[in-house]
This record gives sequence, structure tokens and C-alpha cells, in this order.
Amino acid sequence: MDAERAVIVGGGVLGTMHALEACRRGWEVVHLEADAGPRRASVRNFGLVWVSGRAAGAELDLAVRARELWEQIAGHSPAVGFRPDGSVTVARHASELDLMAEVAAQPDAERRGFELLDADGVRAANPSIRGELVGGLLCRQDAIVEPGHVLGALRTTLGATDRYTWLPRRQVVDVETSARGGAVAIDHTGDRHEGSVAILCIGDRLTGLGGRVGATLAAAPLRRCRLHMMQTAPLDARLTTAVADADSMRYYPAFDLAGRAELPTPTASTTEWGMQLLMVQRAAGGLTVGDTHDYDEPFDFAVDERVYDDLAARAEAVLGRPLPPIARRWAGVYSAVTDDRIYYRHSPDPGVVVVTGPAGRGMTLSPAIAEETWEDLSR
Repeated sequence: MDAERAVIVGGGVLGTMHALEACRRGWEVVHLEADAGPRRASVRNFGLVWVSGRAAGAELDLAVRARELWEQIAGHSPAVGFRPDGSVTVARHASELDLMAEVAAQPDAERRGFELLDADGVRAANPSIRGELVGGLLCRQDAIVEPGHVLGALRTTLGATDRYTWLPRRQVVDVETSARGGAVAIDHTGDRHEGSVAILCIGDRLTGLGGRVGATLAAAPLRRCRLHMMQTAPLDARLTTAVADADSMRYYPAFDLAGRAELPTPTASTTEWGMQLLMVQRAAGGLTVGDTHDYDEPFDFAVDERVYDDLAARAEAVLGRPLPPIARRWAGVYSAVTDDRIYYRHSPDPGVVVVTGPAGRGMTLSPAIAEETWEDLSR
């Protein structure tokens, strides 16, 4: 066995970023994925690199670093579709604009690229926003990648090295510390994959692993969240930024300031579904629209049509026009920490590291999380 081999479990964005960082540091990587190709949260999201909503302090630091890394990654993997488009959060009530003004006056506003806009300023920043509004908040640091392309683009980059092996359809069922002091990941076929370290980026798969890793996950401060999203046919106009409505300020910690208590009473659907409007235009022209937050398991196997009707109405109110036909609808599930950590990283045994639980921040933070893991392993 090569003394500098890493076994990465999980082919989503978090696992793939750990593989990319390992290869960058000169390690050999064996990369295992349970499915034929990633089909879970890493491809069922907006592709947002979302700096604007992050909590002040360590979370914002991590997001700003991740934003820098995404831009660097796009330099050698342009197919990730990185676009530094920024975002506009739209205010339709004076109290919403007041909270935006409060956020834009915070000491870290410049790091986020915040600028408070009046109604004309919103339309100048994004001419496709034609609905009724009183103003908005521009965040120049927010960016967009293409979730359907990111993982393939990164594996292409990794495959161009002589240090990367991609093994899909390999469900890891246990991980052991090896006699050499490293780790062995055992897949469902009985094959044993040995490395100096095994990094498990398991996403929302919080069960199914045996041994100490499985026991650790059973006691970990983690829960799962389900969301609803959809994508339209191409829009005959360009969204020059990502778009959010003011309900997003109820959800993101950057807006947890005094003015949040003065926001209008939330609608029934906002309360029932944990709903906010986020809208991103894909490179091919369609709009990705969502989303909701449901933590009450077991999750329904079916999506609820009322959610999509409400999201479509919200999007049309912001755009001031009908949406193109809906081309696809889906639900996604991700894991989230339940304590004050940004994500969950734990080593249950020597040579074994579990990394999961960044919640809806996974696409945003993954390159910086991977960097942190490898910096920690290098100490």
C-alpha cells in the first residue's frame, strides 16, 4: 500500500472536494460511491455559493474562503460553471427594507459585498425583476455553479492525474483501523480499501454503517432536512443575479438582528413549509426555483403540489411575469448539525474521519471544509 493513500467515501460535492484537496497535496486517492453516480443532495440544489446569509464570525470566514477556492477551482475545472453573478434579495415591505439596511450597516457588510438598493437600483442590478417592490439588498460576493456539472467536471480534473481511482457502486458497510495504523473501508462486495486515512463524507446516509463509525453516527448531533425544488424550461431573458425573497431573511443567520422581529407576519405556507424563495438561472436558461425545510421524519415519499404552486406564484410576483413551463420537480434531503457547529467532523478511530452535516451550506462551503480537514490531518 502507498503510505500516502486516502480512501474517500462519498461521491457528492463534499467527498469530491476532499479528493481534490488530497490530490492537490500529492496523495493517492481511492474514491468510493454507493450509487452509479451521485444522485442526492449534491445534484439536487441551487448551485449557490451563498456568502450573504452566513453567520458573522467563523461561518462567514469559511464562506469567504470557500468563495475564493471556488474561483480557483474554476480556473482548472471551468465546466463547474462558476459565475460571480451575486444575488439580490427583494423587499416588498418597508420593514423588510429596514432589516436590509440594518444588515448593510454591520461591520462585515463590505466582506459580503452588501449594497442597499432602492427599487430602481434593484431593476438596474437585475432588469428581469419587474414585480412590485420597495428595494432590495445586493450581495456581490454570492456566486453560482452548475450542480449538474460540478461533480463530473471535478472527476475529470482528478482523472487527469495518475493518483485518482473512482469506484462507483461501492456501498461502504464498515471501516476499521488497519494494522499499519491507517484505515480500511470495507464495501458491500467484501473488498477492502486500505489507506493512511479514510474520510467518510456520507451526506444524509446516517445509518447503514457498522462498528464504531455506525455507533458514532447514531449518537451524533445530526438530523435530516427535506426540501422541494423545481426547474423551468428556458426563460427568454437573462437573470443577471441570483434572486431571493425577504422570507429568506427569516432563515439565514446573517439577518438575525433586531429588525427581524419587525418583519410582516409570515404566510401560512412560510410557516408550514419553512418556505423561502430562491431562484437561479441555469447556464442553459431554465430557472431553478425553491425551497422548503421539513425536519419531521419519516418524510413523505411524494412531493406536495401546493408547495410548487406557492413557489411559482412567489417567483412570478418577483419577476412580474409568468414562469416558463415547469420541466422538472424534485425533493432532496441533506444532513444538518443540531448544535452550534458549522458542520460535523469527528474521528471515531485513528485514521478515520467522518465529515457531514453542513446543511444547505454544503455546495457553498465544501472546498473550504475539505481544506480544513486536510489542514487538521497535516498537524
